[in-house]
Amino acid sequence: MNEKYILDMTEGAITRKLIKFAVPLLIGNLFQQVYNIVDSIVVGRHLGKEALGGVGSVGMISFLFFSLCFGLANGIGVIAAKLFGAKKEETLKSAIANSLYVILVSGIIMSLLGFFFAGPVLKIMNTPAENFDYAFTYMRITCGLTIVMAFYNGISAILRALGDSKTPLYFLIVSSVLNVVLDVLFVMELGMGVAGAAYATVVSQFVAAMGSLAFAITKNPYFKLDKSYFKINPAIIKEDVRIGVPMAFQTALISISCAILQALINGYGSNVMAAYTATGKIENIVFQPFASLGTAISTFSGQNLGAKNYDRIKKAVYRAEIMTFILSMLILLAVLLFRADIIGIFVEDKEVISLGSKGLVIASSMYFALGSIYIFRGSLSGMGDVFYSMLNGCMEVGGRVIFALILMNIPGIGFWGVWYTNIFTWILIATVAFLRFVIYLRKQSEGNAILKQENN
Repeated sequence: MNEKYILDMTEGAITRKLIKFAVPLLIGNLFQQVYNIVDSIVVGRHLGKEALGGVGSVGMISFLFFSLCFGLANGIGVIAAKLFGAKKEETLKSAIANSLYVILVSGIIMSLLGFFFAGPVLKIMNTPAENFDYAFTYMRITCGLTIVMAFYNGISAILRALGDSKTPLYFLIVSSVLNVVLDVLFVMELGMGVAGAAYATVVSQFVAAMGSLAFAITKNPYFKLDKSYFKINPAIIKEDVRIGVPMAFQTALISISCAILQALINGYGSNVMAAYTATGKIENIVFQPFASLGTAISTFSGQNLGAKNYDRIKKAVYRAEIMTFILSMLILLAVLLFRADIIGIFVEDKEVISLGSKGLVIASSMYFALGSIYIFRGSLSGMGDVFYSMLNGCMEVGGRVIFALILMNIPGIGFWGVWYTNIFTWILIATVAFLRFVIYLRKQSEGNAILKQENN
C-alpha cells in the first residue's frame, strides 16, 4: 500500500501527527478565505461600501444553502475515518464510491434552491434597498452553483479522513491565485461588477474540485475503484444520511442564527453593515487555526474510535486545547495593536473603520471559547455523535436570539449587542461541548469494555 497520501493517526506521536495534519489544513483554509477576502477588497474599494455590505450580507445565507452539502460531506468523512481506523479497506472503497452519489444529489438540490429562492430569502433578511441588488446578484450565482462547493468538500472530506490534508491544499493554492486574477479581470477590467466577483469565486472553486478529484484518482490507493465498488450500497448511504443530516442541521441552524444577527444589523444602515462585514471577514481568517485543529481532531478521533484507542483521543483533545489557548492570546494581542489597520484593509471610510475596530476587540476577547468549540465539536463529530450536532445547532440559534434580544435593547448598547451576543454564545456552547465530550467518550469507552467482557 502506497503510504505517501495517507496518514495513520492510530499510532505514533500525538502532537506531531496533529501538527503534521493541521498545518496543511491551516494553509489551505487561509487560501480558501482568499476567495472571500479578495472579493471583499475588490468590491469594497472598487464598487463602494453598499456593494461590500450587499456581498457581506450574503455570507451566512450562502452558508445556509451550503449546509446540507457540508453536513453530508462531513458524514462521509466520519464513515471513511472509522473504516480506515478499523482497517476495513474493501468497505472503505465502497463508501468512497457511494459518496459520489450523495454529493451529486445534494449538490443539485441545493443549487436549485439557491437559484430560485435568492430573492425571497434576502427580503426576509430585511436587506436594505441600496444593498439588495448587489446581494441578489452575488447570492444567485454563488448559491445557484452550490454543486461545485459540494464536490470539492466531499472529495476533501474523504482525503482528510485518510490523513491526506496536502492534496486539497495544492489545488486551493492554484485556485486562489486564479481567483485573484479573475477578480481583477472580471470586476476591474471587464466591469462585470458584483457578478464578476461571484463568477471568479465559482470558477476558482471548480478548478479546486476537479483538480482534487483527478489527483486523488491518480495517486491515492483508496480511490483505485473498479465498477463493483459503484454498486449502490443502501447501508452506506443510510449511514451517511444518519450522520450527515444532523451535521447539516447543525450547520443550517448556525447559519440561521448568524443570519438573524445579520438581519438585525441590516436595520442600522450601511456603515454598521460594512463594519460587521469587515469584522466577519477578518474573523474568518483568524478562526482558521482553530478550524484546522478542529478538523485534525475530527479525523484523529474518527480513526482512533475505529481502532478503539479512547485514551489517545482524550490526550489529543487536551493537547489541542493548550495550543488553542496560546493561539487565542496571540491573536488578541495582534488585534489590540493593529485593529484599525486591519479594518482599513477592507474599507477606507473612517466611520466604518472606527465601528469595525471596536467590534473586533469585543469579539477577540473570547476567541479561546470559540477555539474550544472547534476542538470539542470536531472530536464529537469525528466520533459520530449525532445528538451533539442537533444540540449544538439548537444552542446556536437559542443563544444568539436570546442574547441579541436582551443586549440590543439595553440603552447604550444597541447594535454593539450583536458582537457581545457572539461572545456570550461562544462561552455557552464551549461549556456544553466540553461536558458532552467527557460524557460521550466515557460512554464509548465503557461500551467497548462491556463488549470485550461479553466476548470473553
